[in-house]
Amino acid sequence: MHKKHAQILSLELAAALALILTFAAQMLPFCRGCENLYDNMLRLHVIAASDSDEDQRLKLLVRDTLLREGASVFDGSADVQSAKEKLTPHFRELEQAAERVLRENGSSDSVRVSLEKTYFDTRSYGSMTVPAGTYEAVCVRIGAAKGHNWWCVMFPPLCLPAVSEPTDAVFSTDGRAVLGSSPRYDVRFKVVELYQSAKTKLHK
Repeated sequence: MHKKHAQILSLELAAALALILTFAAQMLPFCRGCENLYDNMLRLHVIAASDSDEDQRLKLLVRDTLLREGASVFDGSADVQSAKEKLTPHFRELEQAAERVLRENGSSDSVRVSLEKTYFDTRSYGSMTVPAGTYEAVCVRIGAAKGHNWWCVMFPPLCLPAVSEPTDAVFSTDGRAVLGSSPRYDVRFKVVELYQSAKTKLHK
């Protein structure tokens, strides 16, 4: 009886080890894909003045303005570095365009635009899922910036309706595979989110 129990235990341990190794093998390309996205995306992060209905409405108007203005600035950029280099000198113009929209809608709030390293949780946009992690982002603060935020990918311009998927020239095969995965059925997103969140807290 003791020998049979030992055999069963050995089989269970072997099965558990096989599962761990299989999962680890699946995590490697997933993690490579995440790193590819971290390095090649420029996020847009718009923070409303408050959570009032009006301020949330204004946030979306500012979003639309910056997506339109920003896309025209770095149109034709082949990579995220050239996109940042083209966009950064135009931050004041973007602020003025956003403030103009606010004034047209009765708001006196100011707008501050900056380029920052920002942590994002796992977020889905349409059929795409962007994994948790720290990305460079064009951060837009409206007024007191106390309200809920809105995010998207500014480069490549995945926020725009005409863009259905990232181009081969921007993301690797692993990166595109991550974008096309579903966090609802893929535990790897949760593993990455837990790791990235812990790493961010340790660095604070």
